[in-house]
Amino acid sequence: MRLIIDTDTAGDDVFSLMIALTRAGVSVEAITIAHGNVGFAQHAENALATLEVCGRAGEVPVYLGAERPLSRTPLAATYVFGADGMSDAGFPRAAQRPAPGEAADQIVRRIMGAPGEITLLTQAPLTNLALAVMMEPRIAGACRHLWIMGGTDNGVGNVTPAAEYNFYVDPEAAKIVLGAGFDVTLVTWTETLRDGLFTLEQLAELEALDTPRSRFFTTVNRTSLAFARKTQGLGGSLHPDALTCALALDEALILDSDRCAVDVETKGELTRGYLSVSHPILPDAELADPELPRRQANARVIKSANRAGFFAAMKAALA
Repeated sequence: MRLIIDTDTAGDDVFSLMIALTRAGVSVEAITIAHGNVGFAQHAENALATLEVCGRAGEVPVYLGAERPLSRTPLAATYVFGADGMSDAGFPRAAQRPAPGEAADQIVRRIMGAPGEITLLTQAPLTNLALAVMMEPRIAGACRHLWIMGGTDNGVGNVTPAAEYNFYVDPEAAKIVLGAGFDVTLVTWTETLRDGLFTLEQLAELEALDTPRSRFFTTVNRTSLAFARKTQGLGGSLHPDALTCALALDEALILDSDRCAVDVETKGELTRGYLSVSHPILPDAELADPELPRRQANARVIKSANRAGFFAAMKAALA
């Protein structure tokens, strides 16, 4: 698999990168950096540190992208990941530096240069990809598949009751991307709550590996684990980005999914960033309200995943 990963590298974004970078048969062709979890420049530093710990320094270019959403100020989540996104571990500066070139340009150039060959994995606000679509709409048809971590599936969000972080931060970008015509799979925050938890026992098993990568994982995960236990009342830590990567690399881990009509709310006072997901119990639009637009399914939404298989994928990446 040829892969481009778009990321706001902090916490679990790091672990997603680790799964891809250590998987045989996966070629990570580029990492593109978006605004998001922590300070913009720090996202790149965290991606470069991850490349180094995975033994891939100098092999995968890291491109800087959008420093802000399309229409609002940036919004960080340092309260989840620490000021540096790495549990304030103070990792040394990596020798590799960001490559020349801009993220959206690189996404367009690489996908259009290899139609049908490159898969996109997005685990950040979708600003870089929206800019790429506006630059070259044909990338939607030329992309092999688009995997998105974002939104909720008729469930509670993690920023507001209605919205998950990546879609809340830049709903205009998410709306552009979901309407562009990509062959797309969504792994939502709702699915993360169902199948994306590593228990305390599992985290202890990963720490006991005592490899450079497992020690890196345990250090980076400390702040988000503390947040999950204190704020969310969970007996472990949640890993939405790593779950998305594991499913993208091995679809045998998908236990259930539905083709759904999805769209993003950009204007609601209480529901900005809400992902609307169709559901089989709903009546047809023309029956419920003839003025409602009839929407065709435009995404595969993951409903259930193999939790043991996901953990095994993470463990293999850290061994």
